[in-house]
Amino acid sequence: MTTPTSSQAPASPSARGRIWIFVGALLLSAATARLGWWQLDRAAQKEALQAAIEAQTSASVLGAESLPVDEAGAEKERFRRIQLSGRWLADRTVYLENRQMHGHPGFFVMTPLQLPDGGVVWVQRGWLPRDQVDRTRIPPYRTEAGEVQVLGRLMAWPSRLTSLGAEASGPIRQNLDFAEEAARLQRTQRPLAIAELDRPGSADDGLLRDWPMPAVDVHKHYGYAAQWFALCALTAGLYVWFQIIRPRRRRPAEPVA
Repeated sequence: MTTPTSSQAPASPSARGRIWIFVGALLLSAATARLGWWQLDRAAQKEALQAAIEAQTSASVLGAESLPVDEAGAEKERFRRIQLSGRWLADRTVYLENRQMHGHPGFFVMTPLQLPDGGVVWVQRGWLPRDQVDRTRIPPYRTEAGEVQVLGRLMAWPSRLTSLGAEASGPIRQNLDFAEEAARLQRTQRPLAIAELDRPGSADDGLLRDWPMPAVDVHKHYGYAAQWFALCALTAGLYVWFQIIRPRRRRPAEPVA
């Protein structure tokens, strides 16, 4: 039988263990570093989105002829300001409840604006506080009669809140359903909404319009990236300490001849 040479001898258990520790540390460091770079990439995407939103909000005011007629056009012009004329369909107003402003519960006042062509667009006219005693009591506010000029910002359809049980059908509701309102109004309905902005003559109508500017929260991605990079550095540091530095410090010194 041939005796294996020292070069052919299998690695000792401790050597195999060191190999596995090295592989594990390498994989963990690579994974956490990759996740850190991914978060930085997400932050760059969010910064580009924030810049696009700011460009939209500061762009020139659109005219009524630029009001989008489909969802693609609505998304393209989202956050742009627009000037419209029309008549309020005040009797079709819907009050979306459980909507907050400055941390206080209340209602978003949603009123359809009938355009000169007969179609309608829903306008988020403002916010009203909720009565703490009677939640069905709507505070007084003023609605102009006749033709009005509306300055607003193009927005997505109002966000849908979780509803427990069947949706209410009266003027006070949790959500505004696009298809149901189109059937109820029996008019062509634009696939968007407009958040009305303050203008001359509207400041005394009793509605609050302190709409927050859209934000994309870039800083959280930088925070996540810092955490992943810190974990990567910690993994590498622990490996170097326990597998390289500490064993060498504990190794007995060779005797002097």
